[in-house]
Amino acid sequence: MPLKSRQSDFEALRLKFPWFSYESFTYSFSVEKLEIKFRFNLAGKYTFLPTAQIPLHTWMTAPRVKNEEWDNLVFHIGLIELISYWKAACPPRVILKPAQLTESQVRWWKKLYYNGLGEFFHVNGIQTDEEDFMKLENRQAELIHTTTAFRIDADAYLVPIGGGKDSAVTLELLKGGGFRIVPLIMNPRKATLDTIHVAGFNENESVIIHRTLDPTLLRLNEEGFLNGHTPFSALLAFYTLVASKLTGINNIALSNESSANESTVAGSHVNHQYSKSFQFEKDFREYVQQFIGEGYRYFSFLRPLLEIQIAQLFSKFTAYHTVFRSCNAGSKTDSWCGACPKCLFAWIILAPFTKEKVLEDIFGKNLMNDIALLPYLEELTGQTPTKPFECVGTVSEVKAALQAILAHHPRPLPSLLEHSAKYLNPGEENLKAFLETFNEEHFLNSTETSLLKKALNK
Repeated sequence: MPLKSRQSDFEALRLKFPWFSYESFTYSFSVEKLEIKFRFNLAGKYTFLPTAQIPLHTWMTAPRVKNEEWDNLVFHIGLIELISYWKAACPPRVILKPAQLTESQVRWWKKLYYNGLGEFFHVNGIQTDEEDFMKLENRQAELIHTTTAFRIDADAYLVPIGGGKDSAVTLELLKGGGFRIVPLIMNPRKATLDTIHVAGFNENESVIIHRTLDPTLLRLNEEGFLNGHTPFSALLAFYTLVASKLTGINNIALSNESSANESTVAGSHVNHQYSKSFQFEKDFREYVQQFIGEGYRYFSFLRPLLEIQIAQLFSKFTAYHTVFRSCNAGSKTDSWCGACPKCLFAWIILAPFTKEKVLEDIFGKNLMNDIALLPYLEELTGQTPTKPFECVGTVSEVKAALQAILAHHPRPLPSLLEHSAKYLNPGEENLKAFLETFNEEHFLNSTETSLLKKALNK
């Protein structure tokens, strides 16, 4: 259920702000950095000027000159950046001034915007549909969709780092396979930097993207304009195109798992992780090949796996246990808050493979003793129709993890496990079956598949 219906606000804002325009993009190369700037306008009343900067290093191979190829890349980043600003008032018309889109591209972008904003619409209680929520309009700008093949390097990988367990597993397995690895971090924080340091890398060996939001948007949020979740992973996807061009590396190894395909709201398209899903991954690959360039391999190395399998692999990489962080509530302080569904999920999914004392050291307390987390436990285990709006695993694998914990935990049970024991049916969810799963819906090649299966079989 929505936290609060803002349908009337949605309709009023669309009347007051009937259009949104993507005015322009600029970019420049210097010895030190690539700097990108965008200009968006909300019905002539507010201007937004977001920026991004990428430090350049001598090992980066791209020619640092403006051309149609770079125009196309940066224009596309603006198309995904704009959604963060559009959602403040949800204007019915979006005017594209820098370049035109074909009809098929318009359909592609509307699908991404609509599904990527599924949580935003749901939480705000907004009723709309994919046809009417937005009309994308071209102005008389020329098409700049110059497609140029990406340089192919089969032995090198760009690995986006989020600071959690998943990207650490991808780093370790690909590094162990003998490949050249270049970490990629957007807006670095302690957990992401600590992760690459544990893996043996430093900032000068990585692609670092510094992205800034226009403070005007933050002010509008405080004033009561519409606000909510946007598809961050889709934004990262388009920035990886720039990282690929700068480094000459065409393999982009994400760490999204098959669990991300499950809807957050049962029986609906609403998925907090839509832009981490296989559907988006497939759509994005096809779009890039058709409108940006061939030879680009954007894929999730962990796609064949479930969260619980990744947790099993991560439990063996003990050097990361003190540095990884997945808690959004504690991200600003680089901590586990211990009071949110993401913390509870991380505990449950790791517990079958990790000693309780180790988990207590990671989270600062025993989360199974905190009865205040019971509502989140019920969401994670499907007792409510809506899972937490977080990057969490499937209902089935959470229940399987709890079954495994209950089978070996000494009595008396802590409060959350005692509650679980009352409604979980013994044998209903079998951990062994989940650990032997390998989803064949993925884009790994034979070498990558063998590497992943070898790690699982250990």
